[in-house]
Order: sequence, then C-alpha cells, then structure tokens
Amino acid sequence: MPAYLIARVTIDDAARYREYTAHTPRCIADHGGRFLVRNGARVHVEGPEDPRRIIVIEFPSMAQAQAFYTSADYAAVKALRAGAGEMESVLIDGFPEAEWQASVAASRAIAPPELVAQGSQTKL
Repeated sequence: MPAYLIARVTIDDAARYREYTAHTPRCIADHGGRFLVRNGARVHVEGPEDPRRIIVIEFPSMAQAQAFYTSADYAAVKALRAGAGEMESVLIDGFPEAEWQASVAASRAIAPPELVAQGSQTKL
C-alpha cells in the first residue's frame, strides 16, 4: 500500500532551500518515491489560510518512506536545508483501494435521491 510524506514548509533563505531541493529528487527516486505535489498553484477553499509550501511525496510503502527519511543520503541532503526555514513533515499510509470502493458503494447506498446528481456519472 502506498505511503505519503506530507510536508508544510516556510522558507527564510531561498538560495539555501533551492540547493536542498536540487538534491531531493535523487534521494526520493532512490527509495521508489515521486513528487505528487511540489507547491503548485492552489485555490484556498476552507479554514484558515496557510501560506506555507505544500509537498506531497508518494512511496510504494511505509517501509520505503521510512527508509528514505532515515537514509544517510537524505540526512546529508537535509543538512543543506539547515537555516533555510522550517519544515513540518509526516509519513502516513495511503487509503487502500478496496476500502475506498467499499466506502463509495456504502455512501451511494444511503444517499437520498435529492443529493445524487441526475444522470451524472459522478454521484455522491
């Protein structure tokens, strides 16, 4: 099951942070990971706005995500980030496809007709 590293970043020293980000793709790929989100365009839709950068990295498994984060290679790269800003990171398991399909089916089964789009392929 995939696992994700989700990070929120505040940058204080852009040059130092750019040096760090030049090296992270290699470390991530070496552990089977890839960026899903690397602070792309955003539309704020709810809650207090948070201007920090958003990073989402997908790994094939939690073991590979942890191996990336604790690797000697990433430790050396992470040292380049020291003083560049602050990062809040979490590793989290993905949601299994079978559970997602079961959740969708259960939700559709209880949806009142007025909440289900008429003739739509995308239904609640």
